[in-house]
Amino acid sequence: MKRVIFIGETGSGKTTLMQLLNDWEIKYHKTQQVYFTDNVIDTPGEFMENRFYYNALVSSAVGADCIAVVQSITSRQNYFPPCFSSRFTKPMIGIITKTDLEHTEADYDLAQKRLRLAGAQKVFSLSAVNQEGISGLKNFLLTDEF
Repeated sequence: MKRVIFIGETGSGKTTLMQLLNDWEIKYHKTQQVYFTDNVIDTPGEFMENRFYYNALVSSAVGADCIAVVQSITSRQNYFPPCFSSRFTKPMIGIITKTDLEHTEADYDLAQKRLRLAGAQKVFSLSAVNQEGISGLKNFLLTDEF
């Protein structure tokens, strides 16, 4: 499986994704530091929300095979600058989370546009609650595709 680093704002679902990919029990905890597992690197949302910490994201990504920028479909804030992927030497994917929550097609289009502008080459949309889209992400991470 590709090792992926999750980058996104606080509350976007990065830790839940890590728990899902590792088949762990889903339970909330505030990520205070970078967590490394065999297949996931989970980062604090503050690293994305404060440009001062961008270098910490770049250094943490050294051990990853791909970068995943994570955007909640309900978020009104955009922390991903255009061409954010240029900071990394790895391919970038986008993940739209919380698609089970009420949203419009415009919300989905906006989230996808933000991720594409950041440099995501492929975008996945998913819900941890109803498991929608999780298998597609897992299958992608299991292949050599990119």
